[in-house]
This record gives sequence, C-alpha cells and structure tokens, in this order.
Amino acid sequence: MSKINIDDLRLLAEEFVAAEPARMGIEGFWQTPLLVSASLDDRFDILPQMAFDEHMHPQDLLPTARSLIVFFIPFKRQLVKENKKGDRPCRNWGLAYVQTNDLIGRLSQALAEFLAARGFKSGLTPATHNFDEDILMARWSHKHLAFLANLGRFGTHHMLITPAGCTGRLGSLVTEAELGDHPLIDTDEACLLKAGKKCGKCIEACPVNALRENGFERRKCWNRLNENLDILDYFSDLPDSTHVCGKCAALMPCSFLNPVAKL
Repeated sequence: MSKINIDDLRLLAEEFVAAEPARMGIEGFWQTPLLVSASLDDRFDILPQMAFDEHMHPQDLLPTARSLIVFFIPFKRQLVKENKKGDRPCRNWGLAYVQTNDLIGRLSQALAEFLAARGFKSGLTPATHNFDEDILMARWSHKHLAFLANLGRFGTHHMLITPAGCTGRLGSLVTEAELGDHPLIDTDEACLLKAGKKCGKCIEACPVNALRENGFERRKCWNRLNENLDILDYFSDLPDSTHVCGKCAALMPCSFLNPVAKL
C-alpha cells in the first residue's frame, strides 16, 4: 500500500469537477471544490446526539475505515444570483441540484477508485435522500460529518458555511487510508448571527418562515420543497427527488465565503 497525500485527493476533485461541463456539453454550475479529511476518532461518537439517534458511525459503513473524506462543490455566483429572484426556486437551481447529485456520486466513485488502486477500500453513500421522510432526519448526514471534519460551521439557516460559503452540495466517503486531519476552517463560528453580529438575513428570506434565530421548523421547509416540485411546471421533467428552494442561502453574507473570518 502506498501513502496517500491529501493534496492528490484535492487535485483529483478539482480536476474532476473542472472537467464536468465539457463532459456534459454544458456551461456548468460549479466552482472549485473543497476537500477535507479527518481521522475516525471518538469525536464521531457524538453523531447520534448531535444529528439523529439512528445516525450511522462512519465505521458502520466500512468497519476497517480509518479516515473520513468530505468535499463541498460550490455553485457559481450567477446561479445563486438567479435563484435570489422571487419566492420560488429558478429552473437552473433544480437542474443544478440534479446534476450535482450525479456529479457527487461519480466524484465519490473516482476518489474510491484512486484509493483502491493504492490498496485501500472505501465505503460510499448516496449524495441525498438517505433520510427518514417521517421525521426528516438522515442516518448519514454529510453536513454533520463535514462539521466534525472541520470543513465548515452551521449557520442559522442550518446549512454548512464553508470557506467557500454555503451555496453548493456536500459529499462524503470513508476509507481505510490513514489520511490524518486536514481541516479548512479555523473559526469557532461562520455565521455572523451566531458570532454575535447583526445579520439574520436568512430568517427574513425564508418564504415560509421556517427559520428562527434558535430554531428550525423542519416540516414547514420540507412541505415547501414538495410544493415547489408539485406546482412548478419547469420542474415537471426533473426527478421526484428534486426538493429545492435555496432562498435562505441566495446572496447572503455567507453565500460565497465565511464572513466571520473577515471580522
């Protein structure tokens, strides 16, 4: 087995995402991805308490795993700007969701193949829809894993704010490779409101008032996502799993960066 360098994994992710528009024959919705790794130590034991009482431990996915890899694929500014308008998501926001979920699956597989070629097994999960729709909680939360691996911090909108902001999609996998900790965020908070500064713009932007400074009405949000899929004619050709909104993330102080790092 050969030693894996985190920079090699980051370069693979960057080149894979950069090649996606040409592969699909489209302009593409994505910016340069971020990638972190974390040793599978006892910090992950808290997942059932912080996320969901049935949340899997990373080693439930692969008992021999030694490291977690989490990546974030940010969306381009133009897409986020387009989705700011009105109180319903734009067509491209739905398309980006579908295409990015597919991209996440193939990037995860590419990382796993890179690791396998060097003698290390990996364990993969879907990009989304691995959750219980009755209680709206996931048994594998990319967000919570990314938080514990120090890729980002939670915002008032309950999304993860990374050094590249919160508008994008997360993917994760585990591997037998000993990668060590390679974090990308070093502030205790990345949300201005949580850092004690004036903001709360995401609360104001939610079209169904699902957000509060210290709370989130998950069912209101979920109902809105389903409603968008049901009533928007320009989503009619998209998969039934296209549950999107994004208004609380569009053109916010945390959309494209960690605003707390600039204080």
